[in-house]
Amino acid sequence: MHEGCTGSFDNGKAVVDKIRMMGFNTRPMPMPVILECVECGNEFEMTHLETRCPHCGMVYGVTPCSTAFPDRIKAAGIDY
Repeated sequence: MHEGCTGSFDNGKAVVDKIRMMGFNTRPMPMPVILECVECGNEFEMTHLETRCPHCGMVYGVTPCSTAFPDRIKAAGIDY
């Protein structure tokens, strides 16, 4: 079931589902990342592997193996 760092995800919902299933969604990011929200365009700080934009509620996720690669942070949907 666990694919380690080799797993690929088609979309943000798959990323968030995976980190929730593994119990990693509440883990802090090793280094917070400033993101521009794809929905509202506001910047916010991603502090946990699953973080919600405080302006519009868009949920973002990243796997533990991908925290060093901001391009792997995926949007899952508003209030997902």
